[in-house]
Amino acid sequence: MNLDKLLPTTLVGSYAQPEWLIDKSRLGERLPARVRAAELWRVDPEFLAEAQDDATALALAEQERAGLDIVTDGEARRESYSNQFANALDGVDLDQPGSAIDRTGRDVPVPRVTGPITRRDPVESPYVPFLLEHTTKPIKITLPGPFTMSQQAQNDHYASRADLAMAYADAVNTEVRELFAAGISVVQLDEPYVQARPEAAVEYAVEAIDRALEGAGGPTVLHVCFGYGKHVEDKPQGYSFLSELDVCSADEISLEVAQPRLDLEMLELLPSKRIEVGVLDLRDPDVETPEIVAGRIRAALKHMDKERMVVAPDCGMKYLTREVAYAKMCAMVAGAQIVRDEIS
Repeated sequence: MNLDKLLPTTLVGSYAQPEWLIDKSRLGERLPARVRAAELWRVDPEFLAEAQDDATALALAEQERAGLDIVTDGEARRESYSNQFANALDGVDLDQPGSAIDRTGRDVPVPRVTGPITRRDPVESPYVPFLLEHTTKPIKITLPGPFTMSQQAQNDHYASRADLAMAYADAVNTEVRELFAAGISVVQLDEPYVQARPEAAVEYAVEAIDRALEGAGGPTVLHVCFGYGKHVEDKPQGYSFLSELDVCSADEISLEVAQPRLDLEMLELLPSKRIEVGVLDLRDPDVETPEIVAGRIRAALKHMDKERMVVAPDCGMKYLTREVAYAKMCAMVAGAQIVRDEIS
């Protein structure tokens, strides 16, 4: 497999969903959904599962055609990166959502936790056979992390938000183990809220992450970012919670680098981890040239060993058009090859 290739390329998670599947104008007008948002789908419910299969197959095919080394399902079945899993759990009142302050400072509907959080049924693992039928490349599947889900919920049951995070961690852990058992190559947890809520993260984020990844049967990744470029324009050049992640059990940390023009010395705060370095600015609709991508890779390599770098976009490509997403992906692959050739 390509997991050990020099400068392997991958997506963070989502790929651009087709316009015939989801209403992308409505999707882009709102913040990422925390509760279910069935109104976003353009396809009638009786045909939706088949349409999502087709969109997933398209996402895999476009990643393969672009030359990615590690592919994802493109999150084609999801309304957002987190809401599908978070709302599939017991202990959540789906009929009466709660509210919480988003990282942008706005009040948004969120899952309302009214009982013990447990995972009654598999969420992503039932789709693994379909993925294995449609690609021979290593596959990465993403799940929302327990700390982030604890911040994106109204807690009406647990004594503390830390207790809620640990309950989410147990639910995630069950899914992680089943994904690896089913044949997935890599599992990623999305934890953007360790950056958004660093004070709480210091208290219990690493403990929750380690609990979620305990006994994982393969390589694991933790994604950290400042929010989708579609919704967040001005981003800091440094992370407020990063060095603390070097001791977590994830094998790899995925970082947003390009849009915020990250101070690359921050890469040195993760000396024991492989690092997914974001080399595509997903707020900018202009497609980077391979030379621009290669320059970003070279700059990052001044602060880390080449064997520890994975090349990726900043975040998921959900809000891009398919044309722009595919072109950016091709530029990323070509830029990585430029640097591989220079190294060899």
